[in-house]
Amino acid sequence: MLQVRDLRVCHGRVPAVHDVSLSLAAGEILAVVGANGAGKSTLLRAIAGLMRAEAGTIELEGRDIGGLPAHQRVPLGLALVPEGRHLFPRLTVQRNLELGAFTRRDRGEVAASLEAALETFPILRERRAQLAGTLSGGEQQMLAIARGLMSKPRLLLLDEPSWGVAPIVVSRIFETIQAVNRTGVAILLVEQNVKRALSVAHRAAVIQTGRVVAEGTGAELLRSDLVRRAYLGM
Repeated sequence: MLQVRDLRVCHGRVPAVHDVSLSLAAGEILAVVGANGAGKSTLLRAIAGLMRAEAGTIELEGRDIGGLPAHQRVPLGLALVPEGRHLFPRLTVQRNLELGAFTRRDRGEVAASLEAALETFPILRERRAQLAGTLSGGEQQMLAIARGLMSKPRLLLLDEPSWGVAPIVVSRIFETIQAVNRTGVAILLVEQNVKRALSVAHRAAVIQTGRVVAEGTGAELLRSDLVRRAYLGM
């Protein structure tokens, strides 16, 4: 589904991602974990086309997409749910969802996608006429994920989905991530809640100062001394 090779991304002249390589199979959840400032979000933004890579390649289903702008990557099956959600706060829940399908022209299937999103997040059905900015943090995160799904992605990039969400809602968010994955959507998950991320991931990579320093299954990294000491306080 996704192949990243020797990717290097800079903030100005400062390297943020150093020669990172990773791959993601169809239908898989790959978690990328690490401390604040490790380069996780920069990696996602480069894959989504929101930041320019200085070097390396990004392939989606065998096609090199590294030279495409972000809006041309979406119709190819890639969607980003950004850190901080970036909803349209003065528009309704319904309108936010509809804008998630902006690149699609299959109106009947868009309606089916909208119904599926409301089935996945029943609270959004209750709130569909409410302004997005008036939702709780957890509800806004659900809306952001649902909006991402409205583009009908085969690969969903999730950046810190538990950010600003009450602990009681975090479990619901991760259950939903697994439910979405069971429909066949591959997921690249960036998350600071390391234990949660590794518990749902098929495979995972640990990033420190822009470099991948460990890889393995989610279960293997949960047992790793590096992860337990550095991120789980154990």
